[in-house]
Amino acid sequence: MAENDRGAERDEAKVNRFVEHFAAQLVSAGMPSMPARVFAAILSSDRGYMTSAELGEQLRVSPAAVSGAVRYLSQQHMVSREREPGSRRERYVVHGTQWFQALTNRDAVLKRWAEAMREGVASLGAGSPAGRRLAETLLFFEFLESEVAELMTRWEAHRRSLEL
Repeated sequence: MAENDRGAERDEAKVNRFVEHFAAQLVSAGMPSMPARVFAAILSSDRGYMTSAELGEQLRVSPAAVSGAVRYLSQQHMVSREREPGSRRERYVVHGTQWFQALTNRDAVLKRWAEAMREGVASLGAGSPAGRRLAETLLFFEFLESEVAELMTRWEAHRRSLEL
């Protein structure tokens, strides 16, 4: 057993089982395997950050695998990179708001998809079977955009009320 930052003992075998189990859940939702494992490992670290070397050691993977996973996670706004104080090494950080940031990023994707559907309806004709199908998809994307925006506003208010 290893000690965490507060001196409490952590059962590393249990931590590793959690990392692999949670990563499997992320993979089943569509995330690539290595980014899922890296994200779960950082999320489960007491400090909320890990270096490439620490990730490689815990997950038993190469630096290249960590690098590719971190690149993916950064693009998805799920981790950020920071310099370790007094060092040139980077560490990879999760924040309490990573899910909020990831969903906010998805909102931008919904906007792009909605615009593509608008173009499709115009190209195919609103009265054609394909045009009607695209128009319904467009309505769905527009509905999701408004619901996600309202949900994020409610979450921010709720989070403030909890003083997190």
